Amino acid sequence: MSHTIALLDVSTPARATQLRGLLPDGFTLVHGTAPGEEAMKALIAEADFAISGQVAVPGTVLRAARKLKLLHKWGVGVDNIDIETARTLGIRVARTTGSNALPVAEFTIGLMLSTLRFLPYGHHMLKQGVWNGPGKLPGETFLLSGKTVGIVGLGAIGTHVAKLLRGFGCTILYSKRNRLDAAAEAALGVRHASLDEIIAASDVISLHCPLTPETAGIIDRAAFARMKRSAVLINVARGGVVNEADLFEALRDKVIRGAAMDVFSVEPAPADHPLFSLDNIVVTPHLAAVTADTFEPTVRRMFGNIALAARGEPIPEGDVVV
Repeated sequence: MSHTIALLDVSTPARATQLRGLLPDGFTLVHGTAPGEEAMKALIAEADFAISGQVAVPGTVLRAARKLKLLHKWGVGVDNIDIETARTLGIRVARTTGSNALPVAEFTIGLMLSTLRFLPYGHHMLKQGVWNGPGKLPGETFLLSGKTVGIVGLGAIGTHVAKLLRGFGCTILYSKRNRLDAAAEAALGVRHASLDEIIAASDVISLHCPLTPETAGIIDRAAFARMKRSAVLINVARGGVVNEADLFEALRDKVIRGAAMDVFSVEPAPADHPLFSLDNIVVTPHLAAVTADTFEPTVRRMFGNIALAARGEPIPEGDVVV
């Protein structure tokens, strides 16, 4: 018996060929070729299983599925999936917990260095034929070494960020709903702090929390006002954690020194997004999670979970959402 897996994200033929080469026996893959909800409805209608990467999956799409057994997130964050509708319809939801932790953590360090040293700005200007060397940058450059870094959300990604920062001799503060025990804090070289302390004391604030009703917009005008004027904000979590209008004002008015954003409240972000007009921000199009090194292991794990579901066997508990 053949099972159909629908990749809801728009995919190139080359990427689809890569994925088909990793399919377990007895499965076929179809993929998005056009964006939009109607295209997703058509794709999911007859699928046995579905995969979503960056694309949001609302209840209207889920209700178009006639025989869907499992929706698998390619990654971790499920805030853009209508979990309650999936539960109501009896559609299971799974994810590849921790699979992108190291890629995102390395990317985070790259954003910290890029923002502190104006690397993208220098690159862009030089390609325009403008040699803006020291003294001609939008602001002063700073070391990452020895700085106080506040990590908001110390899950798998935040933990890897903390480990990588140890090589820079940073003081590392962290906030987490369930605090680590003293031995774990000592081993990781971190100190627990409230969000208020992190905002006020950190030279670099790095966001790694999920988007929930409690975290939506937690970095807003009031938070920027409490930050150091030399502070840098890094967001590789979810766009909705930061109030983007307030961030624009804070950067424009030099309330804080700089920021880096790999995620946005609306994706793809519009070409005329106000943040794109500023020189003191680094912006990337949700690139942090995927590398060639981790592509095949993540896909095999995802397909393995789907194969387990097809056989009626349990999926590893850590990957189960509902």
